[in-house]
Amino acid sequence: MKLYCEYLLNDKPPILLIHGFASSTYTFRRILPLLQERYSIIAVDLPGFGKSEKSTSFIYSFENYAKVMIECIHKFGFSTTHIVAHSMGGQIALNMARLAPEKINKLVLLCSSGYLNPANKYLVWSSYFPFFDKFIYYYIRRKEVKDHLKNVFFNQNLINEDLIHEFGRPLAEKGFYKALIRLLRHREGDLPSHQLQKIKVPTLLIWGKEDRVVPVAVGKRLVRDLPDAQLITYENTGHLITEERPEFVFKNIIMHTS
Repeated sequence: MKLYCEYLLNDKPPILLIHGFASSTYTFRRILPLLQERYSIIAVDLPGFGKSEKSTSFIYSFENYAKVMIECIHKFGFSTTHIVAHSMGGQIALNMARLAPEKINKLVLLCSSGYLNPANKYLVWSSYFPFFDKFIYYYIRRKEVKDHLKNVFFNQNLINEDLIHEFGRPLAEKGFYKALIRLLRHREGDLPSHQLQKIKVPTLLIWGKEDRVVPVAVGKRLVRDLPDAQLITYENTGHLITEERPEFVFKNIIMHTS
């Protein structure tokens, strides 16, 4: 499987960036120039998203995503790394911490997904029907890209043509919908409390108080379940926190990983 990756290798500590659902490395475009002064950077488009392959044989479970990301760390020759992960990427990072805690120094989770169940079994069964990918296509495309972006921003004035183009580009690819169906089938649900309580990796949770996608209540629950975690919230900030508060996110990453 071919993965798209952006990286900058130097003699500084490594940091792995993991984006969220229906996104790409573009999520981190505003913090990458800041991070490159202090870190070696690896940013990967997850299988099925961005410019990476939309495989129809990969099992799109969080555990498999985590294993792929662990292999990326090995590929670049790092023994350990910090991880910054957004939204669904937070669940992948937590699975990495569950599978290979010795590989991870610190976790920074940005508006992380949490406590979601697997897809409804009837919906999973329906995904095997012919032309289900067309149903998914029309369901997602029923709204304009700008409307989807309005849901992840608090400050609507930040939505511009570049953002609309970049977030709309993958939605035009047929392969994206086939991969999305496989994610629907294989996503095993977010880690439950009893598994989160075993993750000892020091974790910083950063949240927008006006996040409509993953409410801050999820962050408050995660900080109770994770043994070594703290939560920081930003006023007047939505789900796409790296776009609305890049400088604050950068400063908090520095403080947590130093």
